[in-house]
Amino acid sequence: MASLKLEHIKKVYDKNVVAVHDFNLEIKDKEFIVFVGPSGCGKSTTLRMIAGLEDISEGTLMIGDRVVNDVEPKDRDIAMVFQNYALYPHITVYENLAFSLRLRKMDNEEVHRRVCEAAEILGITEYLARKPKNLSGGQRQRVAIGRAIVREPQVFLMDEPLSNLDAKLRNQMRAEIILLRKRIDTTFIYVTHDQTEAMTLGDRIVIMKDGYIQQVGTPQEVFETPKNRFVAGFIGSPQMNFMKAKLVKDGRGYVVALYGIRVPLSAEKAAKLAAKNVSGMDVVLGVRPEHTRLCFDNEADSIEGTLRVNEMMGSELHLHVELSDGESVILRIPTLELTGDQRAALTYGAKIRFSFPEQVCHLFDPKTEESLLF
Repeated sequence: MASLKLEHIKKVYDKNVVAVHDFNLEIKDKEFIVFVGPSGCGKSTTLRMIAGLEDISEGTLMIGDRVVNDVEPKDRDIAMVFQNYALYPHITVYENLAFSLRLRKMDNEEVHRRVCEAAEILGITEYLARKPKNLSGGQRQRVAIGRAIVREPQVFLMDEPLSNLDAKLRNQMRAEIILLRKRIDTTFIYVTHDQTEAMTLGDRIVIMKDGYIQQVGTPQEVFETPKNRFVAGFIGSPQMNFMKAKLVKDGRGYVVALYGIRVPLSAEKAAKLAAKNVSGMDVVLGVRPEHTRLCFDNEADSIEGTLRVNEMMGSELHLHVELSDGESVILRIPTLELTGDQRAALTYGAKIRFSFPEQVCHLFDPKTEESLLF
């Protein structure tokens, strides 16, 4: 097992195209780290540098107490699971699992032990005599993971391993990876563009954009205290609502004014703003769709809008609401909270009102997009 340290890692391609900028991260032994971000953010490039499949332009990569910048991939004691399975189609599942071990001239008895153990962990023992073409997508992905397990590496690298599966299989395989991690208990580095995978799998999440790290933290930390507007909008589904607002200093406290309502901020938030010497200014207020509630009695301190789309999602409704200035927000409302008459009234063009509690408010600087409360 091993820890990893990436210090000032940079990747520059031809014509001075920089894919990864000054990447710094320490990964603890047996930690499950997820790199997440949109396509082109540099997450797979970083993983490939760790694997040795891409040269490091600048910086230092350490696995354990060894600098591995110039160490061949086969000598780094890592195993990688690819998006496209990378199985040999002409040989059986058993031989696919055994292939890398036979290359090492490992004893046949040890090869058999490792293959059978991996097959049992992954529930593919009954498929050992089959060839990959006779397996489903989920079964092929299990075999691909098994090829990594048998090597008993210090570090597992996984590059979007579930992206080729349908939604049901992705959910199933995600649960199996969580169980797998508990059984083999080693260091995992997992790359995905799917924030649901990141939130459910990672001990910590590294959120990337345009080759830069935006934030590193536990799933709860990046959800509850996003460092900037990008992180706030990327984590969560549907994404966080952003509304133009005014921050007003009110004696020792602060009030956020928007769409005719005033939201007094807590003493804790006020202390954070005061520590940064924030005075009255334009801000962007962020509120997650699940933290809103409908108001049916024209309550004070509620915002009015026009319902444009009502998406029935089973246990909840996603209401797309147009505000007075033409901006839109999404409200995520549990159906159990609504009466039949209330649901029937939620039709196109209906005037509705909604509110949210102070504790769920996020504030961002409209120029820098950094959180004022981080």
